[in-house]
Amino acid sequence: MLRLRDVETAYGRSQVLFGVSLDIARAEVVSLLGRNGMGKTTTVKSIMGITVPKAGEITFDERPLRGLPSYRIAKAGLGLVPEGRQVFPNLTVRENLVATARRGGPWTLERVFALFAQLSERQSNYGNQLSGGEQQMLAIGRALMTNPRLLILDEATEGLAPLIRHEIYRSISQLKAEGLSILVIDKDVTALCRVADRHYVLEKGRVVWSGNTPELAANRELQSRYLGV
Repeated sequence: MLRLRDVETAYGRSQVLFGVSLDIARAEVVSLLGRNGMGKTTTVKSIMGITVPKAGEITFDERPLRGLPSYRIAKAGLGLVPEGRQVFPNLTVRENLVATARRGGPWTLERVFALFAQLSERQSNYGNQLSGGEQQMLAIGRALMTNPRLLILDEATEGLAPLIRHEIYRSISQLKAEGLSILVIDKDVTALCRVADRHYVLEKGRVVWSGNTPELAANRELQSRYLGV
């Protein structure tokens, strides 16, 4: 469904990605792992057209994405939950969700409120009145309202309390059960092993390992060397 081949991305003269390749199939959950500063968010920005790669190939359903503006990539069916959540602070919960909505798909306000009951209770509150966990739920709901075929979560649970992290992963499991393709970036290897089918590990802008969940769970040396586990 999504394919990256030999993607290279730089910020000016500073190159960050060096030939990154990865694949995500339909109804598959894939994680992107690595320590801070290894190129995970730059990979996401390259996919979404926020930072244009200088080389390589990115395709979605065999349609080339590299070089397209971000809004066209979103319209192609990719939904982003960005690092830091970035909800609209001066819009209400309901307005945040409606602002990005695209009709003609399964995701509606009612479905988002069913997935995250806390948002339903706070739908008249402004974005800057929510807790960090509620903002993350809102960011996921906002992405779902675009009715994506692939959802990308950048730092899915960073800085959240354990109970909220559990709630976020519950929602990811539910979305997986419904057949949504997901690319998730997070540092919680244990939680990722419960929901993801396959994993890629980045080190200094290169994919240094890829494999399935049983392989990652069994490889303690890999987790220690590249993930700090």
